[in-house]
Amino acid sequence: MRDFYEAVWADLPADPQPWAWARRRELLLQEIGPGDRVLDLGCGAGRFVAAAREAGADVVGVDIAEAALERARQVAPGADLRLLGADGSVPLGHGEVDLVWCSEVLEHVPDTVGLLTEIRRVLRSGGRLLLTVPDHGRLRRTLIALARYESHYDPLGQHLRFYSRRSLTVALDATGFTDVRLAALGGLPLLREAIVARAVRE
Repeated sequence: MRDFYEAVWADLPADPQPWAWARRRELLLQEIGPGDRVLDLGCGAGRFVAAAREAGADVVGVDIAEAALERARQVAPGADLRLLGADGSVPLGHGEVDLVWCSEVLEHVPDTVGLLTEIRRVLRSGGRLLLTVPDHGRLRRTLIALARYESHYDPLGQHLRFYSRRSLTVALDATGFTDVRLAALGGLPLLREAIVARAVRE
């Protein structure tokens, strides 16, 4: 898995603009409270790390690829950036963070329960999870099936899982999160681009 993403990052620009950058940045910044310690899990080239630091948060960025962290060191100089453990463990202790930002990452991960369990572990009691995944609502699923099924569900591609509102809620409930709330990011009701999930660790 790590080798795959090292190769992906080797082909990307030095500072690629994240998808829906302005809207996702606003989403994150609205969630950050004064003095929050924030984990950006799947931090990539570090744009969200830099934005959260500018907002006054104490941020840790974690990614599976060293090539991503090399870029993040340029985008967010001096930031606390760490490599995900070879076993998928997040390199933080129990209950160390107030907020986990995990945006457009979960769909790339083979073990949903494992990653959500790690996220819950590093959150303090009362800590919050803010995550986004692509929204594959009914109309989008139909259009994909008609127009680009093969390319969208390419077994050699980066997206390993696809979530509905129900399946994402089930996964969060199963890993011990409470107060699970879902919303949409962007688009008309039938063409929304992402599911936004908020949840709490009791």
